[in-house]
Amino acid sequence: MPTVTSKDGTTIAYEQSGAGPAVIVIGGVLGDRSQQAGLARLLADHFTVYNIDRRGHGESGFTPPYATQREIEDIDALITAAGGSAYVYGTSGLGMLALNAAASGLAPKIKKLAVWEPPYFVDNSRPPLPPDYLEQLNTLLAEDRRGDMVALWMTEAVGMPAGFVAQMRTQPWWPMQEALAHTLIYDAIMTDGFAFPKERLATISVPTLVIDGGQTPWLTAAADATAAALPNATRQTIAGQPHNVADEAMAPVLIEFFRE
Repeated sequence: MPTVTSKDGTTIAYEQSGAGPAVIVIGGVLGDRSQQAGLARLLADHFTVYNIDRRGHGESGFTPPYATQREIEDIDALITAAGGSAYVYGTSGLGMLALNAAASGLAPKIKKLAVWEPPYFVDNSRPPLPPDYLEQLNTLLAEDRRGDMVALWMTEAVGMPAGFVAQMRTQPWWPMQEALAHTLIYDAIMTDGFAFPKERLATISVPTLVIDGGQTPWLTAAADATAAALPNATRQTIAGQPHNVADEAMAPVLIEFFRE
């Protein structure tokens, strides 16, 4: 695995494939770069794809304490390794991270930015997070109740029914989710209660494609609000796609946008 060294000395691993202009793919919630491996393979026919393992995930290192700025520095280090400029794609909460990066000084290095369903809470179409959500995660980790951490995230952040999550806990892949439960604390810090940063978004001049699937009303509302707040946004819907968007549906949209 190739690696870069971030500003704080943390080793960040990534998978590189393809040839052509650089595209950085940012995914990995309760997982690693394998979550976006299929998309990376499809993009690699047109671009040099850098599929990152976020710090604390996969083969990347981690230096405590966690801070969102450290993840932004990781992206910066990878853009530097890619030649100093790149297209960037962030999915779901990592779309929020990519937008934060663009608003935090990386904009000149990001040629274009695409984000899929950034999960900002912009209206009352879904319940807010409990005000002590982060505190609950920390308490559960201290008590080594990792399964309960994952269940809390799924019910309160994702919005899954509790009964459905209870069934998921019986599945053979559940222990793999528990193994990464501590990273939900990082995500809770990074997403900041899913608050909508309208003023920060308004500072981003990078051409940005905001994409949704039209299947989840509150995520569609978030995509609409994000595009409206950005000075240089294009809005697109991949009709019929759930939040777990298919690689085959996403790839042609990104190829068209990044090749323009």
